[in-house]
Amino acid sequence: MESNRKPKREEVELIDFLIKRSLKKISSDWKEKITVQPMNDGRMGSLVICTNDKKEQNQRFGEQISEYHFTDKDGIDVIVSLNVDNNGNLFELDIWKTDFSPLIEFPKVIDICPDTP
Repeated sequence: MESNRKPKREEVELIDFLIKRSLKKISSDWKEKITVQPMNDGRMGSLVICTNDKKEQNQRFGEQISEYHFTDKDGIDVIVSLNVDNNGNLFELDIWKTDFSPLIEFPKVIDICPDTP
C-alpha cells in the first residue's frame, strides 16, 4: 500500500459532500486530521482514510454512512460510498466503477450541488 498523503482537493470535496448527505455526525475538523492511502482497486480511486497519519490498529469497518451514484466520462456507472469504522470515525471512501475500469474523473461537487460555494 502507498504511503499516506494529504487528500487532493477533489477528494476532500467529495468526502465533504458525502458527509453532508449523511445523518451521522462527523467532527467538524476532520479535514485537518486526515490523510489518505490509495487502495489497490485497479485505479478506481478508493481511499483508506487515516487519522493522525496512521490507521488505528483495531480499526474495523463499522457502517456505510453515505452513498452517491454518478456516471464517469466514458458513460460507465460509478457508486461512491463513505464508510466509518467501528468507533464512528472516517474509515474509507469506497469507489466502485461497475465495469472495474479506472476512474476517469471525480464528480465535480459544483455539478452535483450547484448551490455549493
